[in-house]
Amino acid sequence: MINANDKPTADLSDAHPNTLCPVRQQFMDYGAKRSFAGRIHTAVTAEDTKLVQEKLFTLQGNGGVIVLDGGGSLRTALLGDMMAERLIANGWSGIVINGVVRDSERLARLDLGIKALGTTPVRSGKSGIGAIDVPVAFGGTLFEPGQYIYCDQDGILVAQNPI
Repeated sequence: MINANDKPTADLSDAHPNTLCPVRQQFMDYGAKRSFAGRIHTAVTAEDTKLVQEKLFTLQGNGGVIVLDGGGSLRTALLGDMMAERLIANGWSGIVINGVVRDSERLARLDLGIKALGTTPVRSGKSGIGAIDVPVAFGGTLFEPGQYIYCDQDGILVAQNPI
């Protein structure tokens, strides 16, 4: 697999136009790591992070990337600085959130790739709503557990197999 720092997404897209699926949604970068890639693990939730924290954030990431579908909600944050630090400690390369984050000033100093739609100071619920490692879709792209994702400041690409 190509290291995210080896080739920008623009170059990957040019070299593999029929292999890579671009995510057609705009995300902002919040972590200190601007280029990241890895094997996808997915989660879906509705303004709630309890299940994700208990079942996914505690796993060894092995350089993988979490794709967290929060339905595009801008009301409650699905990642803050303490959860991001846990991801780093467990070896995750990054996280892509179809939703918002909080603690953005602190997130900017952490060596983790973080893409999200925006920020809010409001924390999420803790009831356990959601599912782990199920197909999720947003930005015109289907994300399935085991696929590979390539992220940088130009955008996000998804592939069935490592490039």
